[in-house]
Amino acid sequence: MEIANPRNHPSLKRRREDADADADGYPTLPPASGDNGVDLSLLEAIEKSQSTVETLDLKTLKKLVLAFERRLRDNIEARLKYPDQPEKFADSEVELHDELQKLKLLAGGPELYPELVNLNTIPSILGLLNHDNTDIAIDVVSLLQDLTDEDVLEDNDEPARVLVDNLVENNALELLVQNLLRLNESDPDEAAAVHSTLATIENLIEVKPAVAEIVSEKTKLLRWLLGKIKVREFDANKQYASEILAILLQNSTANQKRLGQMNGVDVVLQAVAMYKSKDPKSSEEEEMVENLFDCLCCLLMPLENKERFVKAEGVELMIIIMKQKKLAYGSAIRALDFAMTKYPPACERFVDVLGLKTAFAAFMGWGKPNALKFVLYTKHKNVVDSAGKDYAYELMVISPSIPQIPVSKKNKKERYREDLEERIISLVSSLFAGVLRGSRRERLLSKFVENECEKIDRLMEIYVRYSERVKAETARLDQLELDDFEMDEEERYNRKLDSGLYTLQLIAVMLGHLWTSEHPRMRARIELLLKQHKLTKNDIKDILQEYHDNIGDLDGPEEKERAQSRIQKFISAFS
Repeated sequence: MEIANPRNHPSLKRRREDADADADGYPTLPPASGDNGVDLSLLEAIEKSQSTVETLDLKTLKKLVLAFERRLRDNIEARLKYPDQPEKFADSEVELHDELQKLKLLAGGPELYPELVNLNTIPSILGLLNHDNTDIAIDVVSLLQDLTDEDVLEDNDEPARVLVDNLVENNALELLVQNLLRLNESDPDEAAAVHSTLATIENLIEVKPAVAEIVSEKTKLLRWLLGKIKVREFDANKQYASEILAILLQNSTANQKRLGQMNGVDVVLQAVAMYKSKDPKSSEEEEMVENLFDCLCCLLMPLENKERFVKAEGVELMIIIMKQKKLAYGSAIRALDFAMTKYPPACERFVDVLGLKTAFAAFMGWGKPNALKFVLYTKHKNVVDSAGKDYAYELMVISPSIPQIPVSKKNKKERYREDLEERIISLVSSLFAGVLRGSRRERLLSKFVENECEKIDRLMEIYVRYSERVKAETARLDQLELDDFEMDEEERYNRKLDSGLYTLQLIAVMLGHLWTSEHPRMRARIELLLKQHKLTKNDIKDILQEYHDNIGDLDGPEEKERAQSRIQKFISAFS
């Protein structure tokens, strides 16, 4: 026998609206009276009723819970007794709805959450997520969102943990996702419930980070999120789905691998491909695109997903996005950097599909076309390179006429350009590490010779700028130590990395690659520019040595030894 679902039953809807209208217990206003059309005696009565608010304490908690359990029991009994007559249990459903609304008061006293758990009320609340009437399930989702709201739980860490642990133990995640799967977003109420469900899951992760892997392992949430971001039309729930997916992926290798096995790399690539030749139409849509690229970058951390990215022609797609110079330009560079880091096949594919031209246009071209000028002050001087060859240089100004890179309105221009600069340096550094021999290597090196070695000029311009920044930070840290500020070597090194040392090290490694190529014009140009800025090869050696000494063993002792051997080769070459 089919059980009737009263969700859209007219009598139930009407009664709920009536109940909501007088839920606060206010008397109904009679027709207007008096000069100004207001009955003052009724206003006084309303004010008095508003002032009689119960104090939220253990006694109130027990009273609310008891009332809820009673209405829940009544509804269960009515539904069992009249399964095919919605009008017979409609009243009990409205009353249950009212009690669930009243339980939201508990969000005002999170310190009472342990008592709520002790009263064993959570299983009763969560059971309603399976209620035949989706309105009741929606009420529960709204209640859970309120109880776990970040602002509510602030400064209540222990009560929050007690509640969240109990929710997880009582299968809240499974029940929330099961309910999510049955919601129809064409209904405004159910669309709002989708958003509330995602918000609740985010709140749970905030309190208990392990929830990110639990919900991905035990439910179909990842698959639902993939389905949501595949939809072409943009809406608020698609934006939120992209954000939740990024949260689930950001600190979980297990989730990154799990999503990769679900064809996640290809789905995310399809989602970002919608913006290869167009910009988002709103700030919310722009945020969604950023979330999608965050997802893609997280996915590209496991090696097997890098392989999937290359097979799905992700390299080609990112190059197309870069060429279009739309708002996703910088995000595409970031994705390529993740894909090519420690993965030579992606680097080789990048060279094969003519990505070098696009990459070096980015390398040469941020800011206004004439904003980057690098002057050689050696008009009347001859420079002898390490091979003994004499080079005479005329005064030159390098001013690349590259189209201006798009800048996100949400980001401050300078910080955005700096991030982009550091990302493209990392990308080119990955190319040097991933393309070690053959014609591809020759094509990469030739880029630094063409147009009078302009890319070496650009590289040295960035080197000098970052070198000065790191020196300033080093001097500041030295002063702090003189002022008896306690700081160990690791903290000192990390502060220098944050100030730009990491990018400076990458540039030094790139200069090492260029120097060991033994190309006379490259060596001569590097020597010339070092001399111009009153620097020597020893300055590069010092940076490389510090890098060598701080290489970690995250990838294992053998990889650490290989990396240190490569850097030592550069150090010896500059001697």
